Amino acid sequence: MAIEDKVVDLLIEKGYHISFAESCTAGLCSATLVNVPNASYVLDVSFTTYANSAKIKYLGVKSETIEAVGVVSEEVAREMAEGVARETGSEIGVGVTGIAGPGGGTDRKPVGMVCFGFYLNGKALSFTKRFGDLGRQQVRQSSVDFVFNTLYDLLNNT
Repeated sequence: MAIEDKVVDLLIEKGYHISFAESCTAGLCSATLVNVPNASYVLDVSFTTYANSAKIKYLGVKSETIEAVGVVSEEVAREMAEGVARETGSEIGVGVTGIAGPGGGTDRKPVGMVCFGFYLNGKALSFTKRFGDLGRQQVRQSSVDFVFNTLYDLLNNT
């Protein structure tokens, strides 16, 4: 059984709904979830918010946060996760923002750096992964894999 199947089963078992706020993955998390039969029981709506203005408008990310720490940051990922859960009425919100490449990286925030926010029933967590310059599609897929493995772990421990 694939990890996304296990996540959907756990969400159904717990009666939870999930929403994604995706930037660099551009809907790949949502698409992976809906590959699973019965995903419609747990997913109502998600957002692809590539532009900073979309993160602010649709998710309530604070412009001050973006200005202070940059859009690729755990703080913004956390605000994305909280915002998507709030706006959709989901118990679970996931935010993903990063630099998939091939350009856009810096010494401080290199290509392959992705920040993740997870909101679970009032508790927010965040992580940063440095996947490396694996190529755009592999960074995106590695991000999706991290999201589903983390969701599985978090759901098993709640």
